[in-house]
Amino acid sequence: MGEEVAVLFEMTLRQMLMMFGFIALGFILKRAKILPDGSDVTMARLETYIFVPALTLFNQMERCTPETFRDNAILILYGAIIVTVVLIVAVPLSYLYVRRAKTPQEEYQRCVYRYAMSFANSGFMGNFIVLGVFGSEMFFKYQMFGLIPNILCSSYGLYILIPKDKNAGLLHNLKKGLLAPPVLALAVGVSAGLLGLAKYMPDFLLTLFKNAGSCQGPVAMILAGVVIAGYSLKKILLNKKVYVASFVRLVGIPGAILLVLHALGASEVMMTLALVYFGTPLGLNSIVYPATYGGDTETGASMASISHTLSVLTIPLMYYLFIELL
Repeated sequence: MGEEVAVLFEMTLRQMLMMFGFIALGFILKRAKILPDGSDVTMARLETYIFVPALTLFNQMERCTPETFRDNAILILYGAIIVTVVLIVAVPLSYLYVRRAKTPQEEYQRCVYRYAMSFANSGFMGNFIVLGVFGSEMFFKYQMFGLIPNILCSSYGLYILIPKDKNAGLLHNLKKGLLAPPVLALAVGVSAGLLGLAKYMPDFLLTLFKNAGSCQGPVAMILAGVVIAGYSLKKILLNKKVYVASFVRLVGIPGAILLVLHALGASEVMMTLALVYFGTPLGLNSIVYPATYGGDTETGASMASISHTLSVLTIPLMYYLFIELL
C-alpha cells in the first residue's frame, strides 16, 4: 500500500484511540459512581443547548460566505446531490433493521437507524483525518463539500432523532424540531455568515463561541461512555443489527458512492472527499439527542462502540481500493 494509506491508517487509529480514551473515562466515572444518576441527561443538555449551538454558530459565521459559495460551487453541488440521494435511500434501509414497529420504542429505534444510514461521524473523525493526512487546503475543500450535508444534519437529522408525540400532530413535531437550539443556531450562523456580520461582532464573543464549541467533542465522547456504562457490554457488543448497520455505513454506502463517481469521471480529490465524509463511522448524535429528549440510547451506544472500532480497518482499505487502485 502507498504512503498515504499508511498515514491514513495511523491517523484513523489515533483518532479512534483518543475517542475511546474519553469514552472509557465516562464509563469508569459512571461505574465508579463518581458521576451521579442523571449525569447523562445533564451532559446531553449541555451539548444540545450550549456546545453544539456554539460550534455551529462559529463555523457558519466563519465559513458560510457568498465567496465560499461562489468559489466552491462544484464541491457544494456534489455534496448536496450525494446527501440527498443518501437521505432517500436511508428511509427503506431503516425498515430493514426494524421491519414492524409495534411499540413507540421500536418506532424510535427505526428513527435512530434512519439517522445512522443518513449521516456519519464526518465532523469529529473526518476533520481529524483530512487535516492530518491531506492538509489545510484539502480541509477547506472538505468543509465546502460538507456544507449542505452539515446543514441537513443539524436540522433534518435532529428532527429525526427528536422523539415524536403521536398525539400532537405533524405541525407540533415539526415545530419542536425547527425550534431546537442547534437548528436555531444554524439559521442564525448561516444568515450572519452570508451577511458578513462576524466582522462587526466583539472578538470576545467569537472566542466564546469557539471555545464552547471545542468542548462539544470531548463531552459527547464522555457522555457515550456514561451511556454505555448503563448497559450490559455483552448486549451492546453482540447486537447483530448494529454490525450490519456498521458494514452498510462504512462499506456499502461509500462504496456505492465511489463507484458512481468513478463512472462519472470524478476527480481523485472529489472521490477522496466523498470517501472521508460518507465512510466515517456512525456518529455520536445518536446518543446525545436521544439522551436529551428521553429517547432510547442503547442502539446509539452499540453503534458508537462497534463502528468506530471497525473504521480503523475500513477507512484505509476503502481508500486503497477506490483511490489507489481505480
